[in-house]
Amino acid sequence: MSDLEARLADIVRANPDLMHVLKTVRALGLNDWRVFSGAVYQAVWNDVTGRPAGYGIKDYDLGYFDPDVSWDAEDVVIKRVAAAFEPPFRDIVEVRNQARVHLWFEDRFGEPYDALPDTDTALSRFVAPAFSIGIRLEEDDAISIAAPFGLEDMFDMVLRPNPNRPLAKGWDKVVASARARWPELRVIR
Repeated sequence: MSDLEARLADIVRANPDLMHVLKTVRALGLNDWRVFSGAVYQAVWNDVTGRPAGYGIKDYDLGYFDPDVSWDAEDVVIKRVAAAFEPPFRDIVEVRNQARVHLWFEDRFGEPYDALPDTDTALSRFVAPAFSIGIRLEEDDAISIAAPFGLEDMFDMVLRPNPNRPLAKGWDKVVASARARWPELRVIR
């Protein structure tokens, strides 16, 4: 484990809400799951800037992978996850089957999206490398980390477009939202 991975694991372990989500989801036994995006990078930004652990976190994005791409199968998992949590977590843990993203992404975001082979591949398509980090609490209590672009941008509070895709149509909105909560961010375009 690199120094940055160890630091991320320490930040995650010190965040009681994030650990609650990880422990609860682990107990559900979902296939190929990760908590990713804001719940991870925002926890780090709060640590780096000295803000409280939960500052600015709107939700906990949970991805899993099930080759059954029917809405009915995903809805069963969404309801199962919701039933595992009490409020407020019941309303802020957002579950999506990564095998289904290509079915709705273009209608929602106006960009094509090829089908994914697994959950970790989704991370390589996020709008910024700093957002492209996923974590999972393993059975042995280790925190596994997937970060296709590394962890440097997240810890350095740098937002730059994902080099492997066109600039996201909502890039300016994403940047403005993040900067409103963490004005220390450095944006490179």
